[in-house]
Amino acid sequence: MTGRAARLAALVLALALAPPGPPARAGLVEDRAGLAQLQEEDLRLQAIGWKLAVGNARFCDAAPAIGLLLQDMASYAAPERMRAAAGIAGDVAVQAVVPGAPAAAAGLSPNDEVIAIDGEPMAALPQAKAGSWQRLAALNDRLEAALARDGAVRIAWRKADGSTGDAAIAGVPACRSRFELVDGGGKAIADGQRVLIGRGFAGTGYDEELFAAAIAHELAHNLLRHRGWLKQVGRKRSNIRVTEREADRLMPWLLANAGYDPQAAARFFHRWGPRNGGWIFRARTHDGWDERAGFVRGELPQVEALMTREGAADWRTHFRRDTGD
Repeated sequence: MTGRAARLAALVLALALAPPGPPARAGLVEDRAGLAQLQEEDLRLQAIGWKLAVGNARFCDAAPAIGLLLQDMASYAAPERMRAAAGIAGDVAVQAVVPGAPAAAAGLSPNDEVIAIDGEPMAALPQAKAGSWQRLAALNDRLEAALARDGAVRIAWRKADGSTGDAAIAGVPACRSRFELVDGGGKAIADGQRVLIGRGFAGTGYDEELFAAAIAHELAHNLLRHRGWLKQVGRKRSNIRVTEREADRLMPWLLANAGYDPQAAARFFHRWGPRNGGWIFRARTHDGWDERAGFVRGELPQVEALMTREGAADWRTHFRRDTGD
């Protein structure tokens, strides 16, 4: 099961425990509140991830993106209740739209029912069991494939007032990575294609720049292809530490290109480290939090000089690598 699917399946404890079926009036209010909270958290992560991915597109293996996150009622434990909460008759709807992104410019909004993607009617999708994640993953794959192939994807949708929209939405270049919140645990990880942030991760409660720094660290792992490098050289503790140190050092570069203060990378470790990254509880695959902040500070002069001179921190050209691709 994907991390996002696990989170969707457990949206609200009541949904996981209650039998499927039309919700009572009070239950509907609670379900809508739970969905709204989930969408708010999703949007915060998507908006920060969008800034990082688009801001660094010149220096990575970029692909067109439109700033859209979908939801599939089959991903929830009680699909009928979530259809009612979202106010849709079908199974697929908008979960989050990044402000200013192409999907927002086209007129898409949270809980708009998606009628078709890339010419495929959502009504023709294969049936899926409650709590399953595969169909949503396939929809995301289809959307990204259309963007990669054509530079745009056609989406048809219906709003709550019954009005409809249909547009070929052109993407803008963005670094390849999905950003997902996951239920359970307090970790932030990267798997080569996704940045996965646990809802219990301490950084989710930090201000935007510090949270962006944490996301930038995980995105750095994907951009630097650390997963593939470790597969080649082996996942020895010393090798993992090299990748962690390299991801730390890239954080201020990614932040600067996204419009954030690059010094937020060091501030993140000073905020997060004393309670989460030190003493006997430190993972031996990572340097101590104060050392990590020091490595970040070592990058700042070059990042700030490049931003002043060129208006961007070209890490593809100027960043010193300790690993290969």
